[in-house]
Amino acid sequence: MALGRGLGAILEEVSQAYDNEVGTLTISPPDQIRHIPVDEITPNPYQPRKSFAKEALFELSESIKSHGLLQPIVVIERDGGYLLVAGERRLRAHKLAELETIKCIVADVNIDDAKLRELALIENIQRENLNAMELAHSYDELIKVYEITHDELSTIVHKSRSQITNTLRLLSLSVYVQKKLIEGSLSQGHAKIIVAFDEDEQRLLVDTIIGQKLSVRETELLAKNKKKIKEPEELIKERKKASIIKSYENTLTQRLPFSFKLKNNSLEINFKSDDEIENFLKMLQK
Repeated sequence: MALGRGLGAILEEVSQAYDNEVGTLTISPPDQIRHIPVDEITPNPYQPRKSFAKEALFELSESIKSHGLLQPIVVIERDGGYLLVAGERRLRAHKLAELETIKCIVADVNIDDAKLRELALIENIQRENLNAMELAHSYDELIKVYEITHDELSTIVHKSRSQITNTLRLLSLSVYVQKKLIEGSLSQGHAKIIVAFDEDEQRLLVDTIIGQKLSVRETELLAKNKKKIKEPEELIKERKKASIIKSYENTLTQRLPFSFKLKNNSLEINFKSDDEIENFLKMLQK
């Protein structure tokens, strides 16, 4: 299943509607914006945005009370009421301001659940309304549901492939770190640095970053030092074995009349003829 051109057309129309209030979007009734009761509008169930800043929402509600809503929200008719397509923050602000009606564009389009999901995800991504974790989950859902590559998603949402890949890596963070990122206690720049560490180390690093108010650059240095200190136990053993064999290189050169190579913790002997093999086997019998 792929993202269709129909969605692109809807997004373009919605964008024009934002800019021109009505734009070229087909609305009902013709050439008119409706004032619809707030309680008749159902939020988009596929809205990826879960976090709304209370202070910013309050400021928006006060602005709407004073100056009115400059950009109408976009809805479609569904099940005897209306379903929100775009503008959840404005709808929430109206509820906060206890306003009974809201200015709406009623889109005359047939949007199924799949396209509703697409629209909610992409509209938020393109308008940069999501926090880092919501964005990561949105990218992940689009990639999995529509079986597209990072490059294809990059073209659709107009973000660089590296930005998409780096954002998706945030999904491997521990729940503790993700919570701090959503709260705003930790920046995405900090989070990217600690992705490679295990859960306990991530918690320790995050607490250190927040407690000492470390910059991203300072966090990079801290992470590098921590990686140097903590070497995998197996790697240490391999290095020890290699150094032991290496220390006997001169002795082996004197004792073995054959060409050989030292590879980590192994000794490779190369025989030029059957006679050399026989001589080696005689040496082992002594």
